[in-house]
Amino acid sequence: MSTELVSLAVLVVVFLVATLRGINMGALALVAAFVVGLSVFDLDADGVLVGFPSALFVILVGVTYLFALAKNNGTVDWIVHAAVRAVGGRVALVPWAMFLVCAAVTSIGAVSPAAVAIVAPVAMGFALRYQINPMMMGMMVVQGATAGSFSPIGIFGSITNGVVDQNDLPGNQLVLFLTTFTAAALIAAITYVAFGGRALIARGKETETVAAMAVEAEAASHAATRPGGPGTPHSAVEAARARASHGDAGAPHALDAQRIVTLVGLVALMIGALGFDLDVGFTALTIAVVLTLVFPESAKGAVEKISWGTVLLIGGIVTYVNLLQSEGVVDWVGEKVAEVGAPLVAALLLCFIAAVVSAFASTTGIIGALIPLAVPFLLTDQVSAVGLIAALAISSSVVDCSPFSTNGALVVANADDEDRELVFKRLMQWGMSIVVVAPLVAWALLVVPTA
Repeated sequence: MSTELVSLAVLVVVFLVATLRGINMGALALVAAFVVGLSVFDLDADGVLVGFPSALFVILVGVTYLFALAKNNGTVDWIVHAAVRAVGGRVALVPWAMFLVCAAVTSIGAVSPAAVAIVAPVAMGFALRYQINPMMMGMMVVQGATAGSFSPIGIFGSITNGVVDQNDLPGNQLVLFLTTFTAAALIAAITYVAFGGRALIARGKETETVAAMAVEAEAASHAATRPGGPGTPHSAVEAARARASHGDAGAPHALDAQRIVTLVGLVALMIGALGFDLDVGFTALTIAVVLTLVFPESAKGAVEKISWGTVLLIGGIVTYVNLLQSEGVVDWVGEKVAEVGAPLVAALLLCFIAAVVSAFASTTGIIGALIPLAVPFLLTDQVSAVGLIAALAISSSVVDCSPFSTNGALVVANADDEDRELVFKRLMQWGMSIVVVAPLVAWALLVVPTA
């Protein structure tokens, strides 16, 4: 077997073992890079580590550190409760409020599963309380998390744009963000209509007050952070109702100085990344350090909350892929893809690979691995690099509603006991359908017209 096939087979094994055994894929990939580098490519440890993505490391640490601070000082909770109050008792808007909250928190640097873990207990509690189809609510949460993830400072966006820059590919951060956001919003809208959205609209405005809805959100938030997991403890509900009866249900979530400064910092980061092409990682770290210096109390424990698991995952996968790239394996794969003879067919195959693998494995990992493997094909200019990268991003991310992915599993776990089996079945049906449909549609709309 050739060295190219051996190194690619090891990459497949890494994905399979990490998926089946629950081991961090990045740790496996780093070990694989070390073993393959020494035994297959005759490199030493320094030669292997040349491919470690230091710039991407700074981006991931910076944005997740900033998000940890925003969670610590209550800015994220303020965003959630502001969305609840904004619907003003209109139950039909609650699912969309949850969609937008998830999109907001992932767009400012939260990893997608973290956003779903924060919002899903609140959203599924609303679904039970206001008789909203739990399948619809779960899909709105997952697709919302996907919608925001490809912002210039979102985790998926940072990874994708970093790979594009590293390989000198033509890229467009705004196009990537808008296309993935639109795809996720479209799937959410279809789900909304299919699972009772029109009936919710017909119900109009509920007689319950906004304060009562805030009570439910606060109780669900308390339950989500308990060591025992989701569920609304009686004491939390009673305490929240007591505050509501005295007219201060929203007080714990009011804007204060540090939340205002945090929101300003997040907006400045977005403007800096989009308008002035500032380095996302160092800019996010700068804002985080300023917040830490000004408000040291709320910064306690924030460093520990950096998504080190994601940093390890991406660091390992990208190191291994860079090893393949430096040793000519990526060029070999690109040549084989180009030999398909039909560029559009090759592009469609890449989109299907992204969707299938991501539905069962790490979306973050597949984004970090697949685009570099497609680089030689993209450099042939047979299809638009911007269009295909956007199509790959959509194909690999909107399938996160699968119950075999982390996001889908979180939705199932937070569903009511009586609904859990049905939610699992529906998510599996829709997830597998999206695996088939999303690559086709993304390819037809983003790749075919530019070929």
